[in-house]
Amino acid sequence: MTVPYNPASSKADEFINHEEIMETLAYADEKSKDKEFCLSLVEKASHLKGLSHREASVLLKSEDPEVTETIYDLARKIKDKIYGQRIVLFAPLYLSNYCINGCVYCPYHAKNRHIARKKLSQEEIVREVTALQDMGHKRLALETGEDPVNNPIEYVLESIRTIYSIKHKNGAIRRVNVNIAATTVENYRKLKEAGIGTYILFQETYHRKNYETLHPHGSKHDYAYHTEAMDRAMTGGIDDVGVGVLYGLNNYRYDFAGLLMHKEHLEAVFGVGPHTISVPRIRPADDISVDAFPNSISDDLFKKIIAILRITVPYTGIIISTRESAKTRASVIEVGVSQISGASRTSVGGYAEEEEEDSAQFEVNDNRTLDEVINWLLTDGYIPSFCTACYRAGRTGDRFMSLAKTGEISNCCQPNALLTLKEYLVDYASDNTRKKGEAVIAKELDKIPNPQVRSTCQAYLDKIIHGERDFRF
Repeated sequence: MTVPYNPASSKADEFINHEEIMETLAYADEKSKDKEFCLSLVEKASHLKGLSHREASVLLKSEDPEVTETIYDLARKIKDKIYGQRIVLFAPLYLSNYCINGCVYCPYHAKNRHIARKKLSQEEIVREVTALQDMGHKRLALETGEDPVNNPIEYVLESIRTIYSIKHKNGAIRRVNVNIAATTVENYRKLKEAGIGTYILFQETYHRKNYETLHPHGSKHDYAYHTEAMDRAMTGGIDDVGVGVLYGLNNYRYDFAGLLMHKEHLEAVFGVGPHTISVPRIRPADDISVDAFPNSISDDLFKKIIAILRITVPYTGIIISTRESAKTRASVIEVGVSQISGASRTSVGGYAEEEEEDSAQFEVNDNRTLDEVINWLLTDGYIPSFCTACYRAGRTGDRFMSLAKTGEISNCCQPNALLTLKEYLVDYASDNTRKKGEAVIAKELDKIPNPQVRSTCQAYLDKIIHGERDFRF
């Protein structure tokens, strides 16, 4: 019996429908040969209304160089119009690598006897967060393996309370995003009450059969429970959710279509799609070799995927981590990425002390310090931002999207980016970075559209020099 496609359904096999994806890929095979049709899709996307999963899949399949360049040109324009030159920075914080799952692409899998298992105590969390604050970070993404004994929801909630309580010199973590295993509506409510920002959960792959093969045992083996997690999170009151697939595990075209269908499902049911989309590619780690995964994608294709995502979901943040090299990160920021991690450690511990050997979840490809990352962004004309204002002011979910689509968000994002950059420059930056940052602030201040907001921002900048902190619009 064929399962019907229904984006408004609560069942994973209906809103991520295999038959619909296969028909989408066949449709893309045919229509991608029509250059004029492909160019018409790019023109449609220029109106900032996005594209459907079928339309975006056509562009992904197109091999015409002119179509590809037109996609890149539009992606740059959309990125500039909505996000300006702002790049939001964050760091991951791994709390525990105890895990009961069997994910074949992750060294945390339960059968790995090489990796050193560790769980941070609250005292160790204080040391890690203090080290992160000493770098200048304001936003963290919490990570844990799935283990109901070692990593229960109570441990995660206690850790969030600890993180928010740490005030070191002028440092403070103002936003904690959470990337933990799929859980219940009740637990999502608890995370919401704890004051998290975005709940992040990667699907890895939307192909059910391959998903089950890649997750041979453990709770994560349950495809439907995992795929329907965002519905439970949003039912539990979490406005902002972050999705993503792990490119290299499965056919990229299949997962690209599935990802956009997931976005369309959330819009159909909750009125708003994902707040962020992450684009990780598989990386080697302790007992994981990328050679075991034949679906890896090239740098050029990776860039094209990100550019098409930008024109397809113009108001959704796109995140890239230190999995990617400095060169790759520079290339994809230009065509769509709006958030990056900096100075990341991907093991449990590692900020306050050196990481243990073979303990990382994946190899980091960009090992620059946070100051070096910020210096690079400033040199390339970007505005490094540590802003967390929208979440603290309740501008989340559909409220954020409505502000973004009217352009009003620029009167918040631009000044908040400059204010948080100023804090970094005064408190943490090297002399060279500080000099570059001050020049960028002076230049970008004039681009704030509202003159009253611009004037107030200047007043706040002056107060930061004299020791005051945490101003926001």
